[in-house]
Amino acid sequence: MDEMGKVVESTNLVATLEQLRERVQTQENISSCEPPTVENKNVVYREPDRLAKVVFTNGCFDLLHVGHVRYLKQARSLGDILVVGVNTDSSVKRLKGPSRPIQNENDRAEILSSLECVDLVCLFTEETPIELIKKVRPDILVKGGDWAPEKIVGYDFVHSYGGIVKSLSFIDGRSTTRIIEKSKLP
Repeated sequence: MDEMGKVVESTNLVATLEQLRERVQTQENISSCEPPTVENKNVVYREPDRLAKVVFTNGCFDLLHVGHVRYLKQARSLGDILVVGVNTDSSVKRLKGPSRPIQNENDRAEILSSLECVDLVCLFTEETPIELIKKVRPDILVKGGDWAPEKIVGYDFVHSYGGIVKSLSFIDGRSTTRIIEKSKLP
């Protein structure tokens, strides 16, 4: 567990998420990820009978960069609670090759948990996050990049109970692979 209590084991995910939902629902307002401005007082007012909306996303998040941060802020802005599934080291190696990840899973999870817009982080070893998605039962499932929503893992499951699946665009030129390649230049 991280210092902020946001990184949870998958066995504790459902109970922790329910506690977080209850805490969010009993508050009169919650902070958003956006910095406070005159127009945005950093407060979202909720209807008393509305359940807290849970957003789920997942990824490797190796070498966290501005593209990741903007993506996570955008994901969080769609709901009240953002749960992030993070690929374990073994999972990243299978997806990205033997030289990855650069940062170990615990460091990646802790870095993500330090972001204000991230409410819970959970590691997963499987090839896809479908088991986490089934545990979380998000109101909104998001993935970054050029994914068509119907191609996103969990699409059928989330739609089966009326949830929403969205593809959020990435920022051009911002990727961990690109950072690694650039760092190798003379």
